[in-house]
Order: sequence, then structure tokens, then C-alpha cells
Amino acid sequence: MGVLMMAATIGGLGLAIVLLVIALWTKTIWLAKFIGGAVVIWFVLYAALLFGFSLISQEETLGLNEPKAFCGFYLDCHLHTEVVNVRKTKTLNARTASGEFYTVKIKISSDARRAELALHNPQFEVVDANNRRFKPIGDLTVSGNPFERKVPAGSAFEDEIIFDLPIDIQSPRLDIAEGIGIDKVIETVLIDDEDSIGHKRSYYGLELNSRMANK
Repeated sequence: MGVLMMAATIGGLGLAIVLLVIALWTKTIWLAKFIGGAVVIWFVLYAALLFGFSLISQEETLGLNEPKAFCGFYLDCHLHTEVVNVRKTKTLNARTASGEFYTVKIKISSDARRAELALHNPQFEVVDANNRRFKPIGDLTVSGNPFERKVPAGSAFEDEIIFDLPIDIQSPRLDIAEGIGIDKVIETVLIDDEDSIGHKRSYYGLELNSRMANK
């Protein structure tokens, strides 16, 4: 729905501009007023849907091996991320954590039939119950940050990312986001998109109890 509404808005606005120019050129005042009123009504409706969907959206916490879809140019939602394992440890590669190291194994998969796809500027952040935010430790990842690499059609790859989180952290959840430049701007006003204004997000829970391997 969001994509269709966005396309209709762009197309309708283009048509309205053409008709408005014609109305002003021919001095057809009633047509100019009609077009202006229609544009205002449409944008009011669009804003109502944008904020309405964000208002009724619900935050979600995913578990192990639960996929989260990422869309290409808002149409081809073939890329997915999953958290497949979480390990906690106090020391790693001769380094001692300020709190505890969380090593999170992430799977990137594609169910496309032909094209190679890739996440654009994937970003990883842990959010806790107090809304504190933690960035990954880049120099401790196993092989850097490979999550932008292309995924062949129907294939997948896995790699790890590491966080140093406080011992007393409560309900740590991993937020994965992507997008650059104009993508982010468009998604801000895309109806029912996770990155739209005020929309609730889907996180990955990192406290997996018996499913978590502690070292």
C-alpha cells in the first residue's frame, strides 16, 4: 500500500502541476482552485494514513532464526536478516570487556531468482530497556564488516559482529537498519514502512536464555 500511495502521490502531483500551468495560462480560475483543493485534500489523506499506520504499529522482538525482510527499491523484498547465534564472553582475542562481549552471528539471505542483491550501508545497534544505544566494536569483528557484500540469487552468508555491553544491561535488542541518502528520506514518509515517522521497529532479542552459549 505504501509504495502504491507514494507512486500515486508523485504521479498525481506531476499531473496537478501540468493542469495548474494550463489553468493559469488559460486563466481558468475555477480549474486552478479545483486542482489546489484536490492537492490539499490528497496530502491531508496521505498524512493521516502515514501517521495512522505508525500509531497502530507494534514493536516486535524476534528470536533466533526469525527473518526480517529488507526491500530493494521498495518493491523487491528479497533480502532477509536473521540472528542465528549469540555468545557471551568476558575476554576475546586477549581483550577484556568493560562489561561482556556479545558475539552475534548474523545470516544474510536472498530468495531472489536471478539478481545478486546487497544491503546498502547496513547499520547495527543494540538498544536496552532504558533506551541506551550501543555501537559494535569494529576492530573485534571476525572479518571486518562484510554485510554489504552481494548475495547471489537463492544464496546466503553468515558473519559475526561484536558488542561490549554492560553487565547489568536489561533486555538488549539488536536493531538492524539499512539505506543511504535519498532512500532514508523517502522511507521517512513511506506509509507503513519501518523507517517512517513514528513507526515501531522490529528488533532481535539477544538474551536467549538456554539458547545462548556462554563462554
